[in-house]
Amino acid sequence: MPVSQPPADGLPPVRVALVDDQALVRAGFRMVIDSQPDLTVVLEAGDGAQAVRALAPGTGPAVDVVLMDVRMPVLDGIAATAQVVAAGTEAHPAPRVVVLTTFDLDEYVVAAIRAGASGFLLKDAPPEVMLDAIRTVHHGDAVIAPSSTRRLLEHLVHALPEDAPEAGPAHAAVGTLTDREREVLVLMARGRSNTEIGQDLFVAEATVKTHVGRVLAKLGARDRVQAVVTAYETGLVRPGS
Repeated sequence: MPVSQPPADGLPPVRVALVDDQALVRAGFRMVIDSQPDLTVVLEAGDGAQAVRALAPGTGPAVDVVLMDVRMPVLDGIAATAQVVAAGTEAHPAPRVVVLTTFDLDEYVVAAIRAGASGFLLKDAPPEVMLDAIRTVHHGDAVIAPSSTRRLLEHLVHALPEDAPEAGPAHAAVGTLTDREREVLVLMARGRSNTEIGQDLFVAEATVKTHVGRVLAKLGARDRVQAVVTAYETGLVRPGS
């Protein structure tokens, strides 16, 4: 299936790193990604440890988005994600990580998101879905595959202890949200896009973006996925709600 290319806007291409122990998989991803004028592969790694070294601030080429496989030798994708995200600094922000997975590995996805991943992608997804995922995560505008992300994040609740404390930094941060910001966070957790949230709340999309930005800032979240994790962890959103 031909992959559509977005119109050129004069901005530099999004720099992508591929981390997968299968060379053929990396070659296929590179071919698809490099076919797009706004995307380019700048780094490859065959295992998590190699990726952590190559992605260390000031070490190799600057990277915006990492496609990270979960099951790899030496260091798995979950541990690698945690180290890559933790290594980011104000001068050298960590790249956003998209975890490559399948639906039968839900527990790995939850662990990876908790480690700092910005989303996930099914390894058998069509090329256009992968390309959209990279752009989405880079811009931080939406959670990848909202309905699927919600399904996976709901597993997070089952991993939490029954007697999870109702106090702590996350609960305190949620407590600083205004009523409207809480509404926006709940809708984000339900997989709603900015446009859909605007329609639900009868406000302009620009207003929604402002609310989302404030929610992320107050929660100390890197992106929408991390904010949604907080919503589930604090009980603001429950499975099926």
